[in-house]
Amino acid sequence: MTVVAVLGTGTMGAGMVRSLRRADLPVRMWNRDPAKARALTDTGAEAFDSPGEAVSGADVVLTMVFDLDAVDEVIRRAAPAAGTIWLQASTVGVDGVQRTIDTARELDLVLVDAPVLGTKEPAEQGALVVLASGPEEARERVAPVCDAIGSKTLWLGPAGAGSRLKLVCNSWVFMVTAGVAQAVAGARALGLDPRDFLAAIEGGPLDAPYVQLKSGLMLREEFPPSFALDVAAKDARLIATALAAAGVSDRLTAAVLETMDAAAQRLPDPSGVDLAALIAGLGS
Repeated sequence: MTVVAVLGTGTMGAGMVRSLRRADLPVRMWNRDPAKARALTDTGAEAFDSPGEAVSGADVVLTMVFDLDAVDEVIRRAAPAAGTIWLQASTVGVDGVQRTIDTARELDLVLVDAPVLGTKEPAEQGALVVLASGPEEARERVAPVCDAIGSKTLWLGPAGAGSRLKLVCNSWVFMVTAGVAQAVAGARALGLDPRDFLAAIEGGPLDAPYVQLKSGLMLREEFPPSFALDVAAKDARLIATALAAAGVSDRLTAAVLETMDAAAQRLPDPSGVDLAALIAGLGS
């Protein structure tokens, strides 16, 4: 069976471990905070004290950590055997994915650039969308892993295409979330019940489950992290950089990022709240 090493067992990585184990795939794991990895041993996954121990004997190494620097550090510390498949799922941006390509070449790894769409619950349910890009000969080898963590895998061509599409998809996610936040905050400011806004669009072409989900968090002012605000802000900066380099105006992303940053300044812990908390950045 395909042995998978998961490096990074935070919000997303933990869900992936559980989904991999439900598929009966052997999982070896490491996390910077060892307690987070040990908390998942009830699934049958093995926790290790170092990335190098975790990747020993693994067929596929899956990285799911905060940013590019963390990705580069952990894969170098792990030093998987030559020829190992590296399924890189962290969001690292356009410049970042080129660095992972260079690192994979240097370490003689088979890189599959595969960021995912979805947050905590889809990760735990094995219902992510995997945006895979890499060598054709790696598809069959990573299929058991992708099938375990995702409901759908899109193969997009050479490594790098997955990361580019992830930025495009996240730009849409941020626009929708910011639009919902402005509608809810605007309704309140204009003396209306925001639930009337939701009733007005319910069931129509402008409605979506995501709209209902995020607006519900905003109405309750409860923001358990599914897509943490600090992670979203990191991704928004990657989007702005990519758009500017491609000659597309980033003014819309800049406005959303400004709102995220304003919210972060007003909240005690931006890493402990969901993206929906950006509504806090719209207050006076």
